[in-house]
Amino acid sequence: MGSPVSSLRILPAAESAVEQSASAPGGNFAGTLREAMNEMGSLSSQAESKVASVLEGNGTDVHTALIAVEKADLSFQLMMQVRNKIVSAYQEISRMQF
Repeated sequence: MGSPVSSLRILPAAESAVEQSASAPGGNFAGTLREAMNEMGSLSSQAESKVASVLEGNGTDVHTALIAVEKADLSFQLMMQVRNKIVSAYQEISRMQF
């Protein structure tokens, strides 16, 4: 006899809700993570360019550069915490017995 999980199927009403959420911009989890990682990358590159501009003496305000660095740092810390939660959830699911 097959496992009860394999015999489950998505109901038509739930299926349309899944399709709507996947077609909505940023509706799926992977897309949201990808957008957040891209945002983190852009914040990091902005911070690098502002720090380089300060070091070159182009008249860039030091405070603006420090704020950009802090934004990039907070974004990185947030992404690390999200990664930790995803890994923790995966480990918890892998320990479940079906």
